[in-house]
Amino acid sequence: MKIVAINGSPRKNGNTALLLNAVRQEVEAAGVEFQIFQPGPNVHPCMACYHCLDTGSLRCVRNDDGVNDIIAACVEADGILLASPVYHAGIAGGMKCVIDRLMLAAGCGENQFRRKVGGALCTLRRSGGTETYHQLLAAMDCMEMVIVTSDYWGVVHGAEPGEVLKDAEGMEVAAKLGRNMAWMVKVLAESKVPAPESAPRPMMNFIR
Repeated sequence: MKIVAINGSPRKNGNTALLLNAVRQEVEAAGVEFQIFQPGPNVHPCMACYHCLDTGSLRCVRNDDGVNDIIAACVEADGILLASPVYHAGIAGGMKCVIDRLMLAAGCGENQFRRKVGGALCTLRRSGGTETYHQLLAAMDCMEMVIVTSDYWGVVHGAEPGEVLKDAEGMEVAAKLGRNMAWMVKVLAESKVPAPESAPRPMMNFIR
């Protein structure tokens, strides 16, 4: 069993990385593997060429920034944790590029994320946390994922590197999310209840 986390921050060893390392401790203590990907600042945006969707390749045509490795890892994983710093009340630009390509390549054709466990966290200095948190959740919400939460919104405060560790409540929220995600991964792995059938939804653009 494995959970893959995507660190959407362009900064190495920043607050988002520290937060995910704390989550890692909880997940691994529960006996679930935890892998973190951090694509960094040089991620390409989605070109909406639909090559991935038309071919069913589960790969993006842009193959020089590590996103295809993230897509492949997420397809194989039992759970996915999206984590991003807040940039102007929203997801960091690089993280948005990753999410767009991840979901189009592996979620919009033959959905590879159906009933995988999902969770979200964000770090920020002051404001825009709940907006960003809900944006991250929305990406998984339309992929038929099993979204797991903590006992409060996944918003943890800290500006300078290391300050996030001083948000005691936020750190416990993140730790609890890790424990809950590991638990749900195990529950689904051991469940003998047959999953309901899923049919493709009709696509409409509302133009008549």
